[in-house]
Amino acid sequence: MEILRSKSKSSDSLWVKLGGEGVETKVVDGVLWIRSKTAMLGYLNHASPFDADGWLNTQDMVEVDGEHFRILGRRSEIINVGGQKVFPSEVESVLLQMEGVTDATVYAERNAITGQIVAARLNVDGSTTESQLKREVRKFCKGKLEPYKIPVKVKLTEGAQFSGRFKKLR
Repeated sequence: MEILRSKSKSSDSLWVKLGGEGVETKVVDGVLWIRSKTAMLGYLNHASPFDADGWLNTQDMVEVDGEHFRILGRRSEIINVGGQKVFPSEVESVLLQMEGVTDATVYAERNAITGQIVAARLNVDGSTTESQLKREVRKFCKGKLEPYKIPVKVKLTEGAQFSGRFKKLR
């Protein structure tokens, strides 16, 4: 059984080369697809995740630079703000740079005008109100993110923001 290998362009790069012996990759409409000579059949009692030619749609949106990929986020998690695409992981990485923010989860909420808005749940160390935090988030994100990517709704939370399998609870 082959393992999907990854190798970064450099130690501080988000660009990775994927593959290995017997592994093929392709990008269709910005989405990463992988095919391997050896692959699992799928999950018990679920439809096969592979197409007729053996390709697996990872649902990961990527950018391509030669042999390297930059994974932007899951297609199913993209937030559409008036036609502009927002990847939650990009906004989360900025929010996690804020002093006192210990965890951040960014997700979509419906909006009658723009279709969706960017919302965030934050764990913080220290005391603050949601209205104070919302102002601090706007101020901190200004200049670091495009205006449509800045969270419109900000909520404080104390609980864990991931599942038992350590996946974000959006």
